[in-house]
Amino acid sequence: MSNKTGFICDESYFWHDTGNGALFLRSGGWVESDVHSENPATKRRVKNLLERTGFIQQLITISPRMATREEIEYNHGPAYIDQVKKLSDQMGGDAGAAAIVGTGSYEIALLSAGGALTGLDDVMKGQVDNVYVLSRPPGHHAEKDLGMGFCLFNNVAIAAHYARKKYGLKRILIIDWDVHHGNGIESAFLNDPEVCYISLHQEFSFPPDRGQAEVIGEGEGKGYNINIPLPAGTGNAGYLHALNHVAVPIAEQFQPELILIAAGQDPSAFDPLARMMVTAEGFRKMTALVKQMAEQLCQGRLVVCHEGGYSAAYVPVCTMRVIEELSGQKSQMVEDPFQLGIEALPTEVLLAHQEEAVKRVQQIHADYWKFD
Repeated sequence: MSNKTGFICDESYFWHDTGNGALFLRSGGWVESDVHSENPATKRRVKNLLERTGFIQQLITISPRMATREEIEYNHGPAYIDQVKKLSDQMGGDAGAAAIVGTGSYEIALLSAGGALTGLDDVMKGQVDNVYVLSRPPGHHAEKDLGMGFCLFNNVAIAAHYARKKYGLKRILIIDWDVHHGNGIESAFLNDPEVCYISLHQEFSFPPDRGQAEVIGEGEGKGYNINIPLPAGTGNAGYLHALNHVAVPIAEQFQPELILIAAGQDPSAFDPLARMMVTAEGFRKMTALVKQMAEQLCQGRLVVCHEGGYSAAYVPVCTMRVIEELSGQKSQMVEDPFQLGIEALPTEVLLAHQEEAVKRVQQIHADYWKFD
């Protein structure tokens, strides 16, 4: 069954300038100048592949609007917003650890957050069934008063606040499968029972002091913050096991009115900033599971916002599979062109320590949710 799937992107997203660097660092000292990991190519090539295959014609292309200052303040403090604007107006700088602001990045970040809001509006109004927002810069690490990890404004958190203020929603589910923990989203809703946040991430990664399974929320929000730290080397089987045995039962009990996905394609087998083994087919299966969840629980209302993913070669293939599954249609890209490099990996094998990691999360949340 095909869906009306929206696709949101803007050329401005590719003009956010992180400068020269290597991996997650700026160049200088002992770091020779190279291409910074958070560069335009990983996302531009997604759009290129959609156009090259002609698949973009199967989507409803939507232009994003800029978020307003008031909307950004749903999640961020005025002084921090002023800091980002000042850096943007004055040749750039750092808004936090690895949170690079280039010239003009403030306006682009407003447009990035606005892409999430535009997509949410179109889903809520029924103009599309679901939507993929290919925005940049990403957002899930950004705290109220601090940028972090390539993120300036927290696109998904702002969208969740917006959904409650504009549409009066009381139960919003956020699923974050970016390989790094979405500390900014966690911080935004740690005390909030109206937003249930489920993060699947590589344990002991970034930020190094966040994402522990024991962090379950505070006050009225206890039980609504679910961290699933997975061991390095987890592939398709482990991610799907975590979704099926933690996310699905929680969603069925929470009964969300809207699902947001913080979709980082950096758990992929080829990502330079992680050590996971999810394949393009794995991302397709993960999308299928969450899409089915949305169709069963919240009239199919699903907004997918692009976060991380730093393999310029493989992110487009993985993201194509996500968008194909959202739309219910297939592109001309029948085979994964990188299959030769992954076919020997144990990505479809659920290892005992991966299963144990999921079981531990169930035990920690047993007082709040029922699991099979």
